[in-house]
Amino acid sequence: MGDKLEKVLLSEEDIRAGIARLAAAVDADYDGEELLLVGVLNGALMVMADLSRALHNPITLDWMAISSYGAGTKSSGVVRILKDLDTDIKGKHVLVVEDIIDSGLTLSWLLSNLRQRQPASLEVCTLLRKPDAAKVQIDVKYVGFDIPNDFVVGYGLDYDQRFRNLPFIGLLAPHVYS
Repeated sequence: MGDKLEKVLLSEEDIRAGIARLAAAVDADYDGEELLLVGVLNGALMVMADLSRALHNPITLDWMAISSYGAGTKSSGVVRILKDLDTDIKGKHVLVVEDIIDSGLTLSWLLSNLRQRQPASLEVCTLLRKPDAAKVQIDVKYVGFDIPNDFVVGYGLDYDQRFRNLPFIGLLAPHVYS
């Protein structure tokens, strides 16, 4: 990536270990229960794929696509559903799978929307969380890593739809987005 990345924040090995920890916790909590994983596109694609393969309990998968970013690095504050669930979640155990939680504004909106659909339970699993960026308090049951409030890319995370395919998570150099 040349001068586009400042450094690798989490290696492939770090990510694999984090996903394994998350899967073990989810399996323990939902032992004997069927769980619906709801991935938030596009960023959660990698996390969802690896987490689903690491789980041992019965699962089903569905996806939502919501947008509040556009091409920038900050949330616009306006949330739009680009793709809704194909599954009726009423009475089901639902685990929202996220790549990253920063301000929490988009996720807060999403959780409110999903609660209205009356799931049996609703929890959140995220690979990354930026505690210093939080603008709203959200109870996140499963967190892979807390990271600094820097702009990161890779492993599904993008800047302007680029860098998602990196197998690690790196800090994007400020000159790329400033």
